[in-house]
Amino acid sequence: MKIDHSQLDPAVSSVRELNAPDSLLKRIGQKIGRSTDTKHTGGSKMAARDALRMIGSLEDSDLGFFWITDEHGNLTYISKSAEDAFGRPLDEIEGSSLSNLFSSQTSGENQQHSLPFILTKQRKFIELPFKAEIDKDDVWWELSGIPQFDENDAFVGFFGIGEDISEQRSAEDEENRLIHFDSLTGLSNRASMSKTLESTLASFRQQKRACALMQVDLDRFKLINDTLGHPAGDTLLKHVSERLMRIVSGNGEVARIGGDEFQILLPDWDDRGNLSDMANAIISSISQPYTVEGSRCVIGASVGIAISPFDGRTPDDLIRSADMSLYAAKGAGRGRFSFFSEKLLETVNERKVLEDDLRDALKKGEVILNYQPLVKSENDKVSCFEALMRWKHSERGFISPEIFIPIAEETKLVLELGAWAIQQACEDATKWPGKVRVAVNVSPIQFADSRLPQVVSKALKDTGLDPDRLELEITESVFLEETSETEDMFAALKKLGVRLALDDFGTGYSSLSYLQNAPFDKIKIDQSFVRGSSEPGSRNGAIIAAIVALADALDMDTTAEGIEAHDELEWIKSLNVSQIQGYIYSKPIPHEDVLNQFKKGEWAIEPVGPALQRADRMSIFRKVRLIFGDNCEPCVVRNLSKTGALIEGLMCLPKGTKLVVDLGDGQLAVATVRRSDDNQMGVEFEQRLISDGFGGLCTRRRVSPYLMAAAGLPMAN
Repeated sequence: MKIDHSQLDPAVSSVRELNAPDSLLKRIGQKIGRSTDTKHTGGSKMAARDALRMIGSLEDSDLGFFWITDEHGNLTYISKSAEDAFGRPLDEIEGSSLSNLFSSQTSGENQQHSLPFILTKQRKFIELPFKAEIDKDDVWWELSGIPQFDENDAFVGFFGIGEDISEQRSAEDEENRLIHFDSLTGLSNRASMSKTLESTLASFRQQKRACALMQVDLDRFKLINDTLGHPAGDTLLKHVSERLMRIVSGNGEVARIGGDEFQILLPDWDDRGNLSDMANAIISSISQPYTVEGSRCVIGASVGIAISPFDGRTPDDLIRSADMSLYAAKGAGRGRFSFFSEKLLETVNERKVLEDDLRDALKKGEVILNYQPLVKSENDKVSCFEALMRWKHSERGFISPEIFIPIAEETKLVLELGAWAIQQACEDATKWPGKVRVAVNVSPIQFADSRLPQVVSKALKDTGLDPDRLELEITESVFLEETSETEDMFAALKKLGVRLALDDFGTGYSSLSYLQNAPFDKIKIDQSFVRGSSEPGSRNGAIIAAIVALADALDMDTTAEGIEAHDELEWIKSLNVSQIQGYIYSKPIPHEDVLNQFKKGEWAIEPVGPALQRADRMSIFRKVRLIFGDNCEPCVVRNLSKTGALIEGLMCLPKGTKLVVDLGDGQLAVATVRRSDDNQMGVEFEQRLISDGFGGLCTRRRVSPYLMAAAGLPMAN
């Protein structure tokens, strides 16, 4: 196309004005090796020729284009290169509106209006980005324009230049993505999540809204890195990220905050029932096997949960609470979740003290074994005892195994304690009549210790116990790291002649391959299948029946754990389980009581328990407040279950009285008095409590500290 010089002459000054140090023409000059210094050294004709020469060089270089519009924004001139850039014939482009070449999408910190709006302002604009209106994705042009006026100062249009900045924008977008997203998984990174959390909490604080934060840490991930290498570990992290995204879906944001740690922000989530469901789903999903580079990998996960504003109103406070919850979950045995509560602060401080005391417990004779009977289902006769470790602290009294066993495993003290338990159980069993067996739990840490067969062999040799009378109960978690060492350990133990039982079957990483490859003699069905038996729509009966049929086909015994009520007992017996264990027959008892029972000969136990299954009750001493009418009175909870509580210390209220039990920390449970005598009341909750993930119970929701304060009750810290 022939260039109209009459149109270009007035543009010489505009070319000078656009030629800022970082302008397009200066960059073009650097690329083609020519000076673009437009300092006026001769007449106007010379300046015009220099300007035309530069314009021609620019157009020939395909690095940009020139454009001219009339007063209406319609193109009167555009460089030939625009034909290819926009994929349209030049004669079709000329005469059309410049704005039609670009979409309404704009970008840039200084870009607040569309191109048509900018053109109507009749002002200079420099290097503004606009997305091209073409079929290709992410094609961006940077436009600069100078308004033109005639000798009467009437606006006659724009003169401008354009440059394709698609590659530059792509690089900037990638750089921006790397700043805010984890390069390996594509999830938000720590910095991005930190900003999101800060803005969310600031906004929600004003709106009196809640949000939850989950800290997720992978268990046994380091083993994968060490054995299969970091590339395999990276692949595994990608799989974990995908599973987390599927579970969280559109409910919140998932971030990888470093290594094998993840963070999940859930706006408007404060129902601890829903949060526990999600935490369990995360743990279950992440714990399912992976295939990485042809190898089968199994890891686990622990989850800590904190809820704002109850557990922290600032990002630092909320993260600290979630971290503490995660630490508690991992300390309680991993593969579980924990909500934050004030008692965790006490737990953290006491844990170190208990660890030190546990190191001396064996020497002081504070550790003992109690024995819980397992009876034959057809005649209620005792056929085996499970040895259960108990720690009677010299000052604190009995310490729950749920507390000291995780400490023992984390500190590897479980190796010493486990060896002692096997030795002591074998010695005690030699004093029992007939072929009554003893079962001893083996920790996964013990199972991974190459010295375990020697420990068992020594105990059998020292005591003279028939190996067939010793059962070693092993949980499914030993299969998390299936290696040749696992198979060798099974072979070594079976060579000694002892029996092997698969404990807590169905609760973890169940696979039929375990039963096919490992030489088990018994399957122990976890009590969680029994507990849900009476609930409407429960499929537990079908599951247990299938396990029993499978065990029979493989010539294995079965034991059902945790039977407490007669309806459970009748149901379990109808499913042809071999052995039954639970409080309906006996709690764990000292060895002296076992010997006294056997003095009478065979021990057949008559089951004693409630007719119907009921919620688990825990004996506690917990100070609470009762709110009824206009009164708020202190009292004490003596036992607590998901459905109710036994309360004392208050003049008893009549049956049917409605009240609120303030359990602390914003936990208000509406209840009805069902039993009332002397200074004790039995109350039933309107809504069941749920597990707090740490062996306790909590309400599904908490009352906002803002509402508590408005009601005149203490506001949570």
